[in-house]
Amino acid sequence: MTDDRFTDPSAAGRLCRAVALRVHTGADPDRLWVEDVPDGAESPAAALLRERELSRPADPATGPGLRAVLLRYADGAADLVVVAHRAVAADPYEPARALLLEPVAPATAPAPAPAPATAPGSAFGGAVAGLREQVARLDRAPAPEWGLGEPGATTAGARPFTLTVHGDVPVAVTAAAALGLVLARCTGDPEVELGVDPGHSLTFTAGGADTVGEYLARIRDTGPAPSRAPVAGLYVTEPAEVLTGEGVKAETLSTRPFLAPLHPLSVHVADDGSTVPSGVCHHRRSVFGEAAAEWLTGMLVTAHRALVTAAPDTPLADVPLFDDEQRHRLAVLGGLGRTPSAPGAAGERIERTVRSWAERTPDATALSDEGRALTYRQLDERAERIAGSLRALGVAPADRVGVCLDRTADLVVVLLGVLKTGAAYVPMDPAYPADRLAYMTEDAELSLVVTESEAFPSLEGVRTVSPGSLTAGVPAGTPAPGPLSADGAAYVIYTSGSTGRPKGVVVPHRNVGALMDATREDFGLGSQDVWTLFHSSAFDFSVWEIWGCLTTGGRLVVVPYWASRDPQRFARLLGDERVTVLSQTPSAFAQLMEADRTEPVADSVRLVVFGGEPLDTRPLRSWLDRHPASRCRLVNMFGITETTVHVTAQTVTRREALTGSRSVGRPLPGWHVSVLDPEGRELPPGVAGEIHVGGAGVAGQYLNRPELTAQRFVPDPHAPGPMYRSGDRGRLLPDGRLEHLGRLDNQVKLRGFRIELDEIRARLLDAPGVAAAAVVLRRKPGDAAGARLDAYVVLRGGDAAPGGDVHPGGDGTAAPAGTEEVRRHAARFLPEHMVPSTVTALPALPLTPNGKIDTARLPEPLTGGGPDASPADEEAGDLETRLRAVWEKVFGFRVGPDDDFFALGGNSLLAVRLLAALRDAAMPVFPLPQLYLHRTVRALAAFLDKAEARA
Repeated sequence: MTDDRFTDPSAAGRLCRAVALRVHTGADPDRLWVEDVPDGAESPAAALLRERELSRPADPATGPGLRAVLLRYADGAADLVVVAHRAVAADPYEPARALLLEPVAPATAPAPAPAPATAPGSAFGGAVAGLREQVARLDRAPAPEWGLGEPGATTAGARPFTLTVHGDVPVAVTAAAALGLVLARCTGDPEVELGVDPGHSLTFTAGGADTVGEYLARIRDTGPAPSRAPVAGLYVTEPAEVLTGEGVKAETLSTRPFLAPLHPLSVHVADDGSTVPSGVCHHRRSVFGEAAAEWLTGMLVTAHRALVTAAPDTPLADVPLFDDEQRHRLAVLGGLGRTPSAPGAAGERIERTVRSWAERTPDATALSDEGRALTYRQLDERAERIAGSLRALGVAPADRVGVCLDRTADLVVVLLGVLKTGAAYVPMDPAYPADRLAYMTEDAELSLVVTESEAFPSLEGVRTVSPGSLTAGVPAGTPAPGPLSADGAAYVIYTSGSTGRPKGVVVPHRNVGALMDATREDFGLGSQDVWTLFHSSAFDFSVWEIWGCLTTGGRLVVVPYWASRDPQRFARLLGDERVTVLSQTPSAFAQLMEADRTEPVADSVRLVVFGGEPLDTRPLRSWLDRHPASRCRLVNMFGITETTVHVTAQTVTRREALTGSRSVGRPLPGWHVSVLDPEGRELPPGVAGEIHVGGAGVAGQYLNRPELTAQRFVPDPHAPGPMYRSGDRGRLLPDGRLEHLGRLDNQVKLRGFRIELDEIRARLLDAPGVAAAAVVLRRKPGDAAGARLDAYVVLRGGDAAPGGDVHPGGDGTAAPAGTEEVRRHAARFLPEHMVPSTVTALPALPLTPNGKIDTARLPEPLTGGGPDASPADEEAGDLETRLRAVWEKVFGFRVGPDDDFFALGGNSLLAVRLLAALRDAAMPVFPLPQLYLHRTVRALAAFLDKAEARA
């Protein structure tokens, strides 16, 4: 039979109460509407019929608001089903008593009690209108996201449960306490409101430092108050008075306070005086899905059991929502117990795995870089020579060696050579400011750095050597180290730190091997694959690119610098090299998709792995149109440096793209995730909290930061070793997938880089004359290219005026004192991707009522006044003026003629957009590398003028 019991759309229908009474009577049955049932009272057919009659509402707008049916069964028993609207009778037992005990005239049709007048303006009409308005208000209440509702669902579900009763506290109090505690934990708000009828609710606090005894007493003393349309209601029915009369006996069989969920979630408990009262959780499927209702009733039962058995002085915060079985279910849902189908590399060091490929396929190409290629044998031999030279320089197992090299084949050889010594490499980008390089060198306690940069800071006790000097030959007397453990550190990568200083993450070889074990079979990785090295070695995505390729026998193609900046050139490279595995940040892939429209990416690419920043799946529809999922698999991977690059994987199909899915998939085999509240308690599927990661990829420590290590790497209750508190906000879905919902703190992702806004703020506050500072990441939905960091400062001594300068002020206008110096100060320490695109001086930072910076009220950057500060005219003027106008269109704010394109927040994505805008404006275009050489409007205009003159 179709379950349509809750499809009645009217408010009046939802406000009906129903009761079914098992009746033993010798009274004349003709006085009631009678239906004879050919089966016994306990038969399935009788149960279905009884349920149908209980579920049919009575609407006073179309009838008397009262309905009574006598169901007579073949075994002699009978059920009296009475449905009454609240406007007619507050309790259906009242009309039931009248029908059974008071003499009435026989009837061959339904004979309900007389209906009150329903004329407009009558008391009854007003009551019904008021009730309908209250229900309409409930319908307009926002649906909680954690309810995992099914959009478009028009029916409701019902999930039965039982409660255990102990002591003298009424079930109405303990049930409200348990449901309130569940709702408080799920919403993160201790203020709870429970509907108790259509117009009233109980409001109380379920949190803080209360004990169980204090909590129960507060609920017992709380009275109903006018309702504010709560999302949940609680209805407890007490035992009915036994109906007795001449020839009449009745016993309660079933009660239903409301025929449908008056609130999106309605918990009904029948307090029949037993020690195990039964209940039903009715829920609108559009708001609360079946899985959410299942977990909620499970938590309700567990919390109720804990509340009624706990000592009165037990802290309420210690009351659990899950028993051991439920905790195990959550852990399994989060990936606990999933192991790789073909484990092997996790027990082996990286250099040993690469060496095994050199032994198996010595002549296969391992590495190529702009026409230069190395076989696996050559790669291994050159790395061995470098290792010998490093050992001769005193490098020993467990040491750390700095590597500050551009992305070339030499970089890969040097990294492998460092690993062969038993040391760990510390990658540093040559583009980093000297202050940052110096800090990393000192913090990592480096005595040797491999670099070709003449600008690398000179530090006492630190020796710098070039790759060329290390490949001359293996000096005598430098034997290779003995057996080395996979538990040794492979690398230390520095990430942004909230204290203003980056922090080093120590990652062992075993973790990298576990990552490959977890992905090799699923992704089909092997010697037939061609990978790209697109990212800086200081970004942990490079770990996946370099060692993912070389430990599975593939060929690694080093992407030249200009190819990484020119998407069309990069697209051609993918085809020329027949690349099969491509790793990209969503920001970089956005420009490749644009290039793909005119310069199609080769069909050799079979796997694209996204990482480094959140992925907006919606723009991928155009890619899937040209590259069907059957030929090119797209995989969105969530990961953290502290958990070895990747944690989860979600294949992105057209369905994910159409729905804008935020899922990052299930944990990799060997990894597991938990979602916890601020107190470290597990949260059910659907409820957002902090993502914690455990398993094979957890690094275990920050370098020389024991306090920070203890704070972020906490004991794992489900497995040996620590789990990592990610600081990321997310929620588990009922099928085990994880949704990533952003950050809990001031950390952001920009073009793949993990950035602590507090680190930038600390640098700004260090600048002379800065009294206060704030930094925000501005981005438009779906526009990865336009994302930028904007800074705001308050200067001491009243230097700032409202509407102050936003960027270095290179156009020669009168900028408020200090903003250019502040930005220069930040650039001396911060890497380019962390330097704010704009700096705005304000008289004061806007604050929220809680005293926090109100980022929503920070103004959009605009340049200051002055004769040259007006927007450039695109339609008139010389080339420089017109060029400047296009720049301003692309950036979204005014630009000076001497402002550096990349200092303003420009990047390769915006550079491509700039070229398209110039083309649309019928202005001269130029090869993309020229923008990197002529980075200001003035310089670029001069270059274009000379080019035109030569032409």
